[in-house]
Amino acid sequence: MKRPLHPRHVGKLLSLITASLLSLELAGTASVALGQESPAAVPSPTPVPTPAPAPAPRPWYEEITVNGFVSTSYSYNLNRPSSGVNQFRVFDFDDNSIKVDVAEVVLQKAVTKPGEVGFRVDAVAGGSIPRVSAAAGLFRDASGKAQDFDLQQAFLSTIAPVGSGLRLDIGKFVTNHGYELIDGYDGYNDNATRSFLFGYAIPFTHTGIKASYTFSDQVAGMVMLVNGWDNAKDNNTAKSFGAQLIWTPSKTVTASANYMVGAERSDTNGDARNMVNVNAQWKVTDQTVLTVDLVYGTEPDAVTQGQTAMWNGIVGYARFGLSDSFAVILRGELFNDRDGARTGVAQKLTGLTLTPELKVGSHVVFRGDLRVDFSDKEVFEGRDGALTKKQQPTVLLNALYTF
Repeated sequence: MKRPLHPRHVGKLLSLITASLLSLELAGTASVALGQESPAAVPSPTPVPTPAPAPAPRPWYEEITVNGFVSTSYSYNLNRPSSGVNQFRVFDFDDNSIKVDVAEVVLQKAVTKPGEVGFRVDAVAGGSIPRVSAAAGLFRDASGKAQDFDLQQAFLSTIAPVGSGLRLDIGKFVTNHGYELIDGYDGYNDNATRSFLFGYAIPFTHTGIKASYTFSDQVAGMVMLVNGWDNAKDNNTAKSFGAQLIWTPSKTVTASANYMVGAERSDTNGDARNMVNVNAQWKVTDQTVLTVDLVYGTEPDAVTQGQTAMWNGIVGYARFGLSDSFAVILRGELFNDRDGARTGVAQKLTGLTLTPELKVGSHVVFRGDLRVDFSDKEVFEGRDGALTKKQQPTVLLNALYTF
């Protein structure tokens, strides 16, 4: 007969069972740690990003830019001409007068890629530039008198999807000829006065169509079919043809060759006027720039029946920057109007101009031209009103503002 367990024995048995269970649990845990792996977690799918909404097209009026330009000057002629007129000057023709040469507002929508259509309108007013550069048939009347207002440029533009892009401009635009230009917000000259070549050897504007194309980083070209020289309304039934080739062999050298041919007189479609213009610029340093501009032109029967009139000239420029804001520019020129077809006098004109230039900020420029003109004929006026002088010394002060 078995004896019942003593309570003390029962306690020991429970302790032994508990210890055994604990040992088994620890052994299982160690086994997992040594060789067993937990089941791999199932990755959640990567969320697909929501595409950003396409930007809303800009309103048409936000694509139009507005710029402006103002030029004012004072000229003093040391010959003291009694008429108050400086002879053979282009825009600075008034002596001893403070003038607003031009106030310009430019509206444009630029074109940068094929399929776009843009425009540009340059509206100018003033007592100097519009009176000279206004085209016949627009703001110049039948008598040849111009007003104090002009649409200096007004054309539509587009780029055709041809190669690198063929740009087309249709309307009225400034000429491509010559190194000097009509001052404006997007460019002004080194000298405050214009050279004889700018005033008498080349046109100011054209009305018609031109096509421009960039062949490479170094070569670009342009051709145009226009009414002619400085006429918004053609004065005959013939058209004039022009071409340009620009070569940029390096960052410091640029050369341009220009040609134009066409009948320009109102009494004939023949006797085509031919003109060749070549100019080149060399940036010796960031502060020193040398430029040369040459023109050669002919026109049959322009002065004498049966004789071909000829004119030619050369202008040299040297710009020396003495600081970021101050520069001195020297210009020397020769213009040979052999038959008087361009100036009305068969003569040789030469000139020397010294121009100090001071830039105040990015919008204001002050300039002063010290200039002397010479002719081999007595064509400059003196105090008595007679054309008795072969030289014309002048001083001009000029201020520009651009925005």
